[in-house]
Amino acid sequence: MREYALTFVIAAAVTYLLVPLVRRFAIAFGATPPVRDRDVHTEPIPRLGGLAIYGGFAVALLLSAQLPHLQNVFVADTWIGLLLAGGLITVIGVIDDRWGMGPVSKLAGQVAAAGILVAAGVQLLWLPLPGTQLSLGPWLGALVSVLLIVVTINAVNFADGLDGLAAGIVGISALAFFAYYYVVAVEQGFVRQSYPAMIAIILAGTCVGFLCHNFHPARVFMGDTGSMLLGLLLTSITITVTGQFDANTAREEFNSGLVVFLPIALPLLVIALPLADLVLAVLRRTLAGKSPFAPDRGHLHHRLLDMGHSHVRAVLLMYLWAGIVAFAAVALSVFDSAVVVLTVTALVAVCAVGLIALPRLRRRGLLPWGRSHGRRSGAGVKR
Repeated sequence: MREYALTFVIAAAVTYLLVPLVRRFAIAFGATPPVRDRDVHTEPIPRLGGLAIYGGFAVALLLSAQLPHLQNVFVADTWIGLLLAGGLITVIGVIDDRWGMGPVSKLAGQVAAAGILVAAGVQLLWLPLPGTQLSLGPWLGALVSVLLIVVTINAVNFADGLDGLAAGIVGISALAFFAYYYVVAVEQGFVRQSYPAMIAIILAGTCVGFLCHNFHPARVFMGDTGSMLLGLLLTSITITVTGQFDANTAREEFNSGLVVFLPIALPLLVIALPLADLVLAVLRRTLAGKSPFAPDRGHLHHRLLDMGHSHVRAVLLMYLWAGIVAFAAVALSVFDSAVVVLTVTALVAVCAVGLIALPRLRRRGLLPWGRSHGRRSGAGVKR
């Protein structure tokens, strides 16, 4: 555990130290676009923060190869493919943040980066089914893997709409992944899970280091450079573990079948929030007769702002929902009593819904402080 903690600190520290340098570079490079109608911020903010995220990730990954208990995870060349694919998606993001790219060109770049990952061995080989497992084969596995990578990249990209939102959600997701993979790798003896556990903790560290500069009021944005990179790294974790996880062994070792299904279910649950936002955005724009890639101001975080939540509270509420779903899924794999986990999750979810509804309850006078605030406000208007 100490080496994982050290890797986390390295990733967070390097990313934190690189952000000011990247910010100055972004300003000199001209990557400070004007404020658009759908933007929440009121002043131009430099982008390209993803360069710092990639730098922190690469340094932490390379240094972790020198740690005794993590050296064995570098036997395969998967990590090289991850660095190359991350480098390509970062370059594409820099071009888009500085000069802009059409949706087709950007999609082609995302597919190319996903192809590099698949060629390096980051590929779904099977899917768990009740009582058995479905072998995908090399071609179908590659196609499904590329599709999952591209969808996750765009889901995280869509979530990058408020200060600290994308980095926080991905950081929470990475910590949930690490909690699950660490338990499986260390506590339950599946040594091959050390690689995704290491990638997850590095990803969490880079998010924390970047959030120190990106939380509201943000001094730098990650831009597409960072959001696409985070999506790529996040989905590479689950695809890697799914290809290496032995479901038959898991069924023999553990009484609960949840540990078998979580390599597939966990990533979908962990990124449920950005995925839901992506699906709703595509449906909303398609039904309106617009391109699915056409930007608008109808994302989940925009709706929270329209309800009356402040910038910070909207982001924290999104964090809360991401944490509820992600860690509830992990808890189901760790604790024997599913009833207790689901009951606690339901109670926390009810509280979260109440927090979301607070502004409307105040406006309708259903809360004592909401009614008094309304009288003072009305008196002021009358004068």
